[in-house]
Amino acid sequence: MEDFIIAFQNAAKEIQELLKTSHTDYLSSTNSSGDTQLGIDIKADKIIEEKLLSLKSVYGVCSEEKSEAIYKNSGSYLIAYDPLDGSSIISSNLSVGSIFGIYKETFESKNLIAAAYIVYGPRLELIFASEELSYFIYDGDCWQRQPSIALNKNGKINSPGGTQKHWEAKHKALIDSFFQKGYRLRYSGGMVPDLHQILIKKGGLFSYPATLDAPKGKLRKLFEVFPFAFIYEKAGGMAIDGKNRLLELPVDGIHDTSPCFFGSEEEINEVRKTYE
Repeated sequence: MEDFIIAFQNAAKEIQELLKTSHTDYLSSTNSSGDTQLGIDIKADKIIEEKLLSLKSVYGVCSEEKSEAIYKNSGSYLIAYDPLDGSSIISSNLSVGSIFGIYKETFESKNLIAAAYIVYGPRLELIFASEELSYFIYDGDCWQRQPSIALNKNGKINSPGGTQKHWEAKHKALIDSFFQKGYRLRYSGGMVPDLHQILIKKGGLFSYPATLDAPKGKLRKLFEVFPFAFIYEKAGGMAIDGKNRLLELPVDGIHDTSPCFFGSEEEINEVRKTYE
């Protein structure tokens, strides 16, 4: 797994520099999920693609920005990645990130063996999870390993995604119940910074439910949902679609989506009560 960590770290440094100098203009094109692309999305995608396909152990990659996976003639691992999650908030100068899922042989949740994400913010950070969770911060010269992170049984952060007017009544009641208990609203519109904050603060709930305008959820299983589910479970948390463990869900195409809830044990148990 060390080769993957090094590749992610090298890509992170290049993309961080790209974010400092590139325009955030939209293109006329959309990706396979229907999102309007920024020029910087395409550039970040290319940086990561080249880094990963240069690894001998990598057999293929798929990206949020591509309609199909790219395969080589050798290797054992497949990487699904979102090159620049939250790119629509770059113009507001908010933190964004990259997300990676490492799969063995096929793009299926049962074959996910490691996951990672990068945070591009005031600090450049990398979280990598395989058998255990590793946390790195770049100090301008080298990557410094940090103490490992573990979630408490509950927290005080509530990060609810999706347009509220499209929520089901039971979901709105669930979210309101957390606020009534004193939870603080923390939602930037970026999956990486919001889930990273919950992890660093050691507890809370991130939710992106099924909605009237996205009945299967909006977030993509291979690029976003499964990797964060893997990381949260390694940190002692839980990740479900409302009823089922996310890492037991099937995949219907590389851009398949799912409702998703990530958090500490007590918050996820409350979600399960609501949705069961």
